Amino acid sequence: MPRETNQITVASLLAGVAIAAWSNAAVADSAPTITPALKCEALAGLTLPGTTIVIEKAEAVPEAPAGTVQMRPPLPDTVGVAIPSNCRAQGVIDRRVGAEGKNYAIGFAIALPDRWNGRFLYQGGGGLNGSIRPPLGPQAIGEAPALARGFAVISTDSGHQGAVFDAAFMKDQEAALNFAQASVGKVTAAAKAIIGRYYGQGPTRSYFVGCSTGGREGMIAAQRYPAEFDGIVAGAPAMRTGRSNLGLAWANHALAQVSPRAEDGKPDPTKAFSPAEQKLVTDAIVAACDAKDGLKDGMIFNVRQCAFDPASLVCQGAMTGAKTDACLSAEQASALAKAFAGPKNSRGAQSYSPFPWDSGIANAEVAIPGILVTGARSPVNPNVFETIDVDAIEDRLTADGMDRLQSTANWTNLNSFFGHGGKMLFYHGVSDPWFSALDTIDYYERMGKSSGGIDQVRANSSRAYLVPGMGHCQTGATLERFDLLQAVVDWVEKGKAPESVIATGPAFPGRSRPLCAWPQYAAYKGQGNPEDAGSFECRD
Repeated sequence: MPRETNQITVASLLAGVAIAAWSNAAVADSAPTITPALKCEALAGLTLPGTTIVIEKAEAVPEAPAGTVQMRPPLPDTVGVAIPSNCRAQGVIDRRVGAEGKNYAIGFAIALPDRWNGRFLYQGGGGLNGSIRPPLGPQAIGEAPALARGFAVISTDSGHQGAVFDAAFMKDQEAALNFAQASVGKVTAAAKAIIGRYYGQGPTRSYFVGCSTGGREGMIAAQRYPAEFDGIVAGAPAMRTGRSNLGLAWANHALAQVSPRAEDGKPDPTKAFSPAEQKLVTDAIVAACDAKDGLKDGMIFNVRQCAFDPASLVCQGAMTGAKTDACLSAEQASALAKAFAGPKNSRGAQSYSPFPWDSGIANAEVAIPGILVTGARSPVNPNVFETIDVDAIEDRLTADGMDRLQSTANWTNLNSFFGHGGKMLFYHGVSDPWFSALDTIDYYERMGKSSGGIDQVRANSSRAYLVPGMGHCQTGATLERFDLLQAVVDWVEKGKAPESVIATGPAFPGRSRPLCAWPQYAAYKGQGNPEDAGSFECRD
C-alpha cells in the first residue's frame, strides 16, 4: 500500500500500561450500527484545513480470532475475545525539531471499527509514555477491550519517543508540556476530527480510561478539558509523583534502619524482613482485619476499620532476645509502623498519605512487587535513603515547575464537567506499592467538597472503588478483573449509577465480590454462598 501523508495542525481544532488476559465471554455492549463513509486507505490522504496532523499510514485490519491479538510486545498477553475488523491509522501531530536538534511529535494510533457503536475511547498511557501501545482500550474492562465492543480507540506516546521511564525529553519545553497536560487536548481534538471524517459524523459519546499515568491523564481530561468527555475512569492516578516518591523515600529510609548491609556497605531495605517475616506480617494483618467485613476469606474489604499495630508482633516473654521468624524485633516493628505512617515535615504536617495495611504488601509475583519486597524502592529511583530531610525534599518539589504542572492533585472543582452530565469513576488497589490508595481517596473527598458536596457528587457524578489485595493497576493475588468501562457507560447513557461492580480473578477461581463505592465496603450478609457476590451487600 502506498504511504501518502498530509500535514495537518491541531490548533484550529482546539478552538472549536501488566494487563490481564480476557476469557471468551460474549461482549455485553450495544450492537455497533455505524459503517464508514470512506475507505480506510483514503485516510492517508486526508486534508483537514488549518491543522498539522500527518497520517503516515492507514490500513484495513481483518477480524482477529480470539486469543490472537497481543496486548503489547514483548509481553505474551493476548486478548481472549475476537477483535473486529477495523481501520488502523497511525500518525503524528505537530512534527518539529526541538531541543538539541532532536525530532519531536505527538505520535498516535487510532482503531476505527468497521461496525462502530458511535463511541470514542481515549486510552491512557503509562510511566513517562514514549511509545504507542495497541489501541484496544484494555484497562478496567472486565472480559472484553473497548475495540471489541465497537468503540473507536486512540492511543498516544504523548509527544516523544523513548523507554518507559526515559526522561530525556524533559529538556524540550514543548515535549515536557505535552506530557504534563497539553497532549490530552491535542490528541482528543485530532481523534474527533478523524472519526468525523471517516464515519461522516462525530462520536455520540466520548470516554477516557487509563491507569497510573493514564489515570492522571484522565484527571487532566476532567479538570482541563471538561467539555470533551462524557465518562472517565481513572485508576491509581500518578497525580503527584514527587510526593508519592517522597512517601516511598520515607518508607525506604525507615526500613533501611533495620536492614542488613549489602556488599557495597549500604543497607539493603529489600532484606529488612525475610520472606518468613513478610508472611508473618501479612498473615497478622489479615488476622486483624479480614473478618471486619463479616467473612474470613483472605481479603480485607473494610479498609477504614483495619487497625493493625506492628508492635503486636514483637518478641515477648521467653522469646525476648531470641529473635526468630515467629516474631519481630522491636526495631523492626517500629520501622514498619513508621514506613506505613507516611512522611511528616518538621512542622508535623503530613507530606504524603499513609499506605494502608493490606494482604498484598509482600506480593512478589507482580511487575511492581509489594512494599516489603522492594524495600519501598521506587521503580524510577532505586536509591537507598540512609538519611532523609523531608523539609528539603518539600522545598525542592515546591521549586520544581514540572512537578507542579503535571500534578493533578490540587485542582478539585469539576462542576463544569459534572454540570454537563460528565461521570467519573476512580479505582485503586489497596496494596499499590507506588501510589497510596488513601491519597486517591483524599483527592476524591476534597474534589467532592469543592464540586457541590461529597454526597451530591457521589449520588450524581463520581464514585471511587478500592480493590483489596491489588497492587498497581490490576496486578496481585486478588480479584483484578472488573468492568468499570461498562459501569461508566451505563451511568452516562442510562442514568444507572454503579452502586457496585462485580470483580473476579484467576487468583480465586469461582469467586466473585462486589466492589462498593467509597465509603461503603462489601460485607457478607451472613448466609449464602461465600464465594458468590450475591451473598454480599454494600454497607457504610
